[in-house]
Amino acid sequence: MKKSDYKKELYRLQVELVKFQKHVIKNNIPVCTILEGRDAAGKDGTIKRFLEHLSPREARSVALGKPSDREQSSWYFQRYVPHLPSGGEIVFFNRSWYNRAGVEKVMGFCTEAEYQCFMDEVGSFEQMLTHSGIVFSKYYLDISKKEQKKRLESRKTDPLKQWKLSPIDAKAQKLWKPYSKARDEMFIKTSFVFAPWHVVHSDDKKTARIQIIKHFLSQNDYPGKEEKLLIFDRDIICRFDPVCYKNGLIAP
Repeated sequence: MKKSDYKKELYRLQVELVKFQKHVIKNNIPVCTILEGRDAAGKDGTIKRFLEHLSPREARSVALGKPSDREQSSWYFQRYVPHLPSGGEIVFFNRSWYNRAGVEKVMGFCTEAEYQCFMDEVGSFEQMLTHSGIVFSKYYLDISKKEQKKRLESRKTDPLKQWKLSPIDAKAQKLWKPYSKARDEMFIKTSFVFAPWHVVHSDDKKTARIQIIKHFLSQNDYPGKEEKLLIFDRDIICRFDPVCYKNGLIAP
């Protein structure tokens, strides 16, 4: 996507996001969106574009670090609950409770029993969120192995991206297949009717950001909504379905 086209379209979409936030605040609506995906898939940059021009008092990003000893001995979802949105607030989770279905599963940071318990409980947890009135959505940013390698390498040389380097990143390429297997199992078992996964092909960062914002806004109602602007590309983003693999939206 050309930089000039990207900037023009992003500006128009961010105007729509401001309209949406005004509606959320006025009607006391809690909004929660989680972004998961491969390492270097573009979660940070996407959330930044969502929040860039929103009121910081009513919109925030949550990116939790390593759990404390106390958190490790508590109910798994307990550490996430305090960060959920209240009425009139928009919250983005940069990685979420699905860490247990991805990183923790692959890296051996949880037991098989803990993993199975999570898979059994997550549906009930998310059903409670939606029943409570939270506008809830889930996005998974997927990239090719080649593109991931390119982005991880750039982090080593770019002084502004040094904070993104981690021991887990170093193993992302070596554990590509285990991560794919864990991702696929997560999709099959946790893409619920009331909380489906939406998969985003993110090899082109700018295109992915534009399409996620379009899709997000298209799924919500608010005054002054520019419907034509929010027509998203189904070859870039789609609700999870096995056909996503055939269409090349999900890397093997």
